[in-house]
Amino acid sequence: MKKTWTLLLIAYEVMGLMICGTAVETSRAAEKVIHITAKKFEFAPAEITVKKGEPVAIEIKSEDVKHGFSLPDFGVRIDIKPGQINTVRFTPNKVGQFTFTCDIFCGSGHEEMSGALTVTE
Repeated sequence: MKKTWTLLLIAYEVMGLMICGTAVETSRAAEKVIHITAKKFEFAPAEITVKKGEPVAIEIKSEDVKHGFSLPDFGVRIDIKPGQINTVRFTPNKVGQFTFTCDIFCGSGHEEMSGALTVTE
């Protein structure tokens, strides 16, 4: 009888781990991946739209020099190094239109390097 209870307990633990693993995979699958390219003096695309509460991964690559990506309304900041995919993750918690900018001087025209993130319900 003791052996039966032990086997049942182990079976419940295994099922619990399987359920937890499925929950983790589901949350990863819900992440929206956005690809952005940075180059003097623009982001492409310069306008992106996401949903409030939906996890976002922004993958940014630079085609020329080191840039920065700053989205201060969500506390997002990353260096964009040439030849690499640079990833930043966040979950938008408010609706509206928010500006992102390059915050590493990249030459004449740097001050115009920006884009807009629109967060919808």
